[in-house]
Amino acid sequence: MEENRPILSMEHITKTYPGVIALNNVSVSFARGEIHALVGENGAGKSTLIKIITGAVEPDNGIIRFDEKEFSKMHPNEARKMGIEAIYQEYNLIDCLSAAENICLGKKMGRFVNQQAMAAVAKEIFERFHINIDPRTPVSDLTSAKMQIVEIAKAVSKGARLLIMDEPTAPLTVSEIDILMDIIAQLKADGVTILYISHRMDEIFRIADRVSVFRDGQYVVTRQVCDTNRAQLIADMVGRTLSESYPKRKNAPGDVAIELRNLTGNGVKNISFSARKGEVVGLAGLVGAGRSEIMKVVYGAEKKQWGEIYINGTPAEIRCPRDAMKYGIGLVPEDRKREGCFLMESIQWNILISNVENISRASVVDIGKEKKIASEYRERLRIRTPSIQQKVLNLSGGNQQKVVIAKALAANTDIIIFDEPTRGIDVGAKHEIYELMNDLCAEGKCIIMVTSDMEELLGMSDRIVVLHEREMSGEISREEFSQERVLDLASGGD
Repeated sequence: MEENRPILSMEHITKTYPGVIALNNVSVSFARGEIHALVGENGAGKSTLIKIITGAVEPDNGIIRFDEKEFSKMHPNEARKMGIEAIYQEYNLIDCLSAAENICLGKKMGRFVNQQAMAAVAKEIFERFHINIDPRTPVSDLTSAKMQIVEIAKAVSKGARLLIMDEPTAPLTVSEIDILMDIIAQLKADGVTILYISHRMDEIFRIADRVSVFRDGQYVVTRQVCDTNRAQLIADMVGRTLSESYPKRKNAPGDVAIELRNLTGNGVKNISFSARKGEVVGLAGLVGAGRSEIMKVVYGAEKKQWGEIYINGTPAEIRCPRDAMKYGIGLVPEDRKREGCFLMESIQWNILISNVENISRASVVDIGKEKKIASEYRERLRIRTPSIQQKVLNLSGGNQQKVVIAKALAANTDIIIFDEPTRGIDVGAKHEIYELMNDLCAEGKCIIMVTSDMEELLGMSDRIVVLHEREMSGEISREEFSQERVLDLASGGD
């Protein structure tokens, strides 16, 4: 029967880059109308596979079969004609155009632009998914969740038969994720095959029918989701058993490293808390609560209106990031690609860019010292790369994050702000970052961690400070930790 035949199969797919085997003799197939999850550590080969499916990358060897048609390589136009669409982490929308215009972009709708016809197409799709979006709204005015829905609507309007979704829930809140899951279920009911890439295990067990695991460019196994569990998948992904998701810290916190007193700025007001040496203080709150905003004030990236910052008991005047670094404050920002690193520069260049003064003599950079320090951080943080001269753009998400962390550490920081430290990276890289954070605490470093991941918040924090509507709503000691308590304070409870 037709429904038993795969809609897409990849046979003996190989793709190499200089010094890297991205995919090694991979064979995998996807059934019609199923939700098929792809999991694996960053650099496992998932992104290369989906780029080959969409025609963005040509394989060196292998066969692609889609709907019984055979290809040695896929062309983007051919993929779209057959109904292959992809939604990536970075949305492919034009901000100045309306939702309807984005949905119908490239779609033949007559000789002239017909705003009414485009709005009707968009409205029909939105109503199908029970979503309330005005088709005339500019994309720039939409939330991340609604942008995601516009991307899905755009794919549906083009007759998507196979839809690839790459980390679709990364920027979404819990309630927005629920809406997305309902839409995905509806797409499945309509016969659309979905390839779902995510590092969030709970989503895979919630939505997927089957899951395929990749590791180091090789296909490992495909499992029925109902017949597996989290521990088994993690072991498949990393090739070993991770005994503890959140490794225990053995050191005791020391003296207060940083204290905020009624700190106000960047839309956030009257924030007061302290963090000690050897301690991780978690900063929690719903989206828009002001967590990242107040940390940018601490780092000098945004202006302080009033309030005080004390470093080791002494008042600190921080007007810019350079001032913050002089006081030993480092920031690992939420958006590593736009704010954390220079993608077109090398790993070595990125690691040392914040510490040029200490590796220079008479304004001339000591190349030998620069290479030595960069190599040390590459080894310490286990940055997987054939060379420290490799451009950061070519690294996996987890390795890019390690470069950003290395840059903060290389600036001789004692107080490190981690803003969403493991967003968009795999479980193995997460564990390595957690171990690194514990090592930093053991060295006496102070860590402030902003995270939207509840498990991470409860698993890694020594204390939790909660914000609600850009004000501080409470502080929770480890003895009081619970998801319910965090959510209560985050939603304005006492």
